[in-house]
Amino acid sequence: MHDIKLIRDNRDGFVAALARRGAAFDGRSPDQVAGDILDLDAKWRAAKASFEQHRARQNEASRTIGQAKAKKDEAAAKALMDEVAHLKAAIQEDEVLERKLDEELRKALSVLPNLPAEDVPVGADENFNKEVPARRWDEPPEFDFKPKEHFELGEALGMMDFERAAKVSGARFVFLKGALAKLERALGAFMLDLQTAKFDDEKLGGYTEIVPPLMVRDSTMFGTGQLPKFEEELFATDSGNLARKALQEVAYSKSISVSVKPELEALITKLGYAWLIPTAEVPLTNLVREEILEEDKLPMRLTAWTPCFRAEAGAAGKDTRGMIRQHQFSKVELVSITTPEQSGAEHERMTDCAQEVLKRLGLAHRVVTLCTGDLGFAARKTYDIEVWLPGQERFREISSCSNCGDFQARRMNARYRPKDGKGTRFVHTLNGSGLAVGRTLIAILENYQDKDGNIEIPEALQPYMGMKKIEKR
Repeated sequence: MHDIKLIRDNRDGFVAALARRGAAFDGRSPDQVAGDILDLDAKWRAAKASFEQHRARQNEASRTIGQAKAKKDEAAAKALMDEVAHLKAAIQEDEVLERKLDEELRKALSVLPNLPAEDVPVGADENFNKEVPARRWDEPPEFDFKPKEHFELGEALGMMDFERAAKVSGARFVFLKGALAKLERALGAFMLDLQTAKFDDEKLGGYTEIVPPLMVRDSTMFGTGQLPKFEEELFATDSGNLARKALQEVAYSKSISVSVKPELEALITKLGYAWLIPTAEVPLTNLVREEILEEDKLPMRLTAWTPCFRAEAGAAGKDTRGMIRQHQFSKVELVSITTPEQSGAEHERMTDCAQEVLKRLGLAHRVVTLCTGDLGFAARKTYDIEVWLPGQERFREISSCSNCGDFQARRMNARYRPKDGKGTRFVHTLNGSGLAVGRTLIAILENYQDKDGNIEIPEALQPYMGMKKIEKR
């Protein structure tokens, strides 16, 4: 969410930053978007000012009624009582209009993406992403045979079954069996152990492990930016969503009395959990929603290994074979809550933590800075870590580490109290994959295969697996 005061005070800067995003805004230019928002803001402030003026006059007139009656000036008292009644009706109208405009303004702001950091490269799509040479690690392995893709290896091992999964659940699901099921479990445990470990130099690890809920409310999805813009990417858990939407529309309609609105909002809340999480970023980041933290408790570092659920809307025809793009997958998530002064360094540290997993598994990879046109909705700067997949003969994303600044914090109302104790400030939030477990499994299959289709187990995983090689039966 954007700070409306900053848009008022620096419209030109806001427009320029929004233009760097290169996103479409229903056919409007960034300047028109800013104009529409500031028009709504002006109307909202006018309605609020009218409400406050009428309320002040009502209070003054109410006090004066007693004085008139004390003087037995019944005419003056009646005129004042009539005025108070008129003001009461005007105040109700003002209140309805102010709430309506406030909601419209919030909705207009809620669908706008975060503004990119100044050092983010400008570009329309992934072709303009920039590699960070200093972060490239190792070279892709060479084979004396043509390496296979992960699904060819998994099916040949008899441990990866897409056909039966399609019968049970539909497309983009898989059954993992035997040693591959164990490999997924081993990877998740290995990643968690690494990220929660205490290191002497404190440059890695130190995350607190969390087991979060897998179902969250609308407000939680809103907090991290999944709603309202990306509803089609999410899985709803119950048919109550239809009722919830209908009630929300009624709650903000012009015809509803202000006195009824709280009851409708309470009913919406009672409809319960609505969404399966697309990533553990959602519950982990919202852990601090509507809270005020003490500065000496920051940075707060959290990690979780959870299933993730994504509808993959718009992904038709992309990665239709194999496990690259699934509706259900597991991931170890990293989340940091920091001060604005810490967030830049914390972003670099988080990326180091994610890379360390690949280094210990001996997997060649590179890091790219996403350009403005490829940034996620809530991110102001993102590093993508891409692992080498021999079967595809290219690098593929295995982690995104993003600094969201105060964008999510404003949506969650998550703040901290500075050490000097003067007021509160919004925290900065960061998130990253440490790593996507399924894609790491894919990378191991393709990088550690032999010509017979057997899979060597990376040394770091052997204690978790109790074996050195996965062999064909």
